[in-house]
Amino acid sequence: MNHSIAGFSKLSKEEKINWIANTYFAHPTEAIATIKNYWNSDEKLQQLHDEFIENTITNFYLPMGIAPNFVINGKTYTVPMVIEESSVVAAAAKSAKYWSTRGGFKTTVISSEKIGQVHFLFKGNTEKLETFFNTIKTKFYTATESITKNMQQRGGGILGIELRNKTAALDHYFQLHVTFETKDSMGANFINSCLEQLAKTLKEEAQLYTEFTEEEKELQVIMSILSNYVPNCIVRAEVSCKVEELAEKKIDYPQEFAEKFVQAVRIAEIEPFRAVTHNKGIMNGIDAVVLATGNDFRAVEAGVHAYASRSGSYSSLSHAKIEEGVFSFWMEIPLALGTVGGLTSLHPMVKMALEILGKPSAHELMQIVAVTGLAQNFAALRSLTTTGIQEGHMKMHLNNILNQYQATTEERKAIALHFENSTVSHSSVVELIENLRK
Repeated sequence: MNHSIAGFSKLSKEEKINWIANTYFAHPTEAIATIKNYWNSDEKLQQLHDEFIENTITNFYLPMGIAPNFVINGKTYTVPMVIEESSVVAAAAKSAKYWSTRGGFKTTVISSEKIGQVHFLFKGNTEKLETFFNTIKTKFYTATESITKNMQQRGGGILGIELRNKTAALDHYFQLHVTFETKDSMGANFINSCLEQLAKTLKEEAQLYTEFTEEEKELQVIMSILSNYVPNCIVRAEVSCKVEELAEKKIDYPQEFAEKFVQAVRIAEIEPFRAVTHNKGIMNGIDAVVLATGNDFRAVEAGVHAYASRSGSYSSLSHAKIEEGVFSFWMEIPLALGTVGGLTSLHPMVKMALEILGKPSAHELMQIVAVTGLAQNFAALRSLTTTGIQEGHMKMHLNNILNQYQATTEERKAIALHFENSTVSHSSVVELIENLRK
């Protein structure tokens, strides 16, 4: 059956919906009702949503939840999270509460450089190209002045332009490798506008450069585009406390918990099959806040996973250690985020999320997002490691209790059978022994 259609984008919203309903559904009226059920009753608000993307027919809702009690560098935050997976928000909130009484999270923005590249082919003398680049380098800055002026006033702009020779990997391939500081904006449009101007200047100046042959003058720009790999836009988030301070309801044996936790992280550091799931848990927290604040979670995901592979093997983003009786858990991750521009000024819920966070700068948002990822990872690892610890411990402990109460062989059999499907605790074992002896 052919379901192709010409000129779909030119149809009205109503016509698009009718076509979808009549083409794909046995009961078109029901399909139309469902689609319209998710429209916003406020027409202006609905139009705003319709214009975010193309060919819009309705809205697709994701729940927005709240994780309170995040203490970051001594300041308390309530973190909005947009995600469809159950228990993620609960886990983040639980971790936040847990660490709020153990010194909270510490964060640092290590660097905030972003990268863009002009990719071009040059069939000629490499040394000549390098001389040409050094001769015209200042013109790149002059040519982009009109674009960078406002950004420079905010303390951003182009930080550096390098010529990179990539011919060893691909014949005739060179790059203008450009670093940027975009302050509170994510900066994608700004970076791409600068790169397109740099490409134009590169082509124009090549035509005018008298040292080039006719072939060399015809260098070919393939594309100009920002990179979502931002290994110099890094934020560090960490928690630490004395091992004994890890103790709580579920952690009766803090030393053993800490050691097992560290081993769980080490497994994720060396085993890619575990690392992918381990890091996915981190991204549960990160993506939820990135979405809530109107940022691009696909860009963040791509950059983070590339960073996790930077050693040549995919590895854990987080790390843990015990040193001189202190447990530390931390990660350093690349995050290119913005709090101005894009959806941040358009989407009413994004505005609200940023208000809840206290209108953070991009640097502050980087820190909040990283902390939420680390909190999520801590919650997952605590859950994965403690149940085993408690069960294992109490099974070992069961023999000690039975010996203490001089249980007979028959009593031991009955007690073992009872606890096959029940959690072992000292009081429940004693209670069972007393009942058996009545």
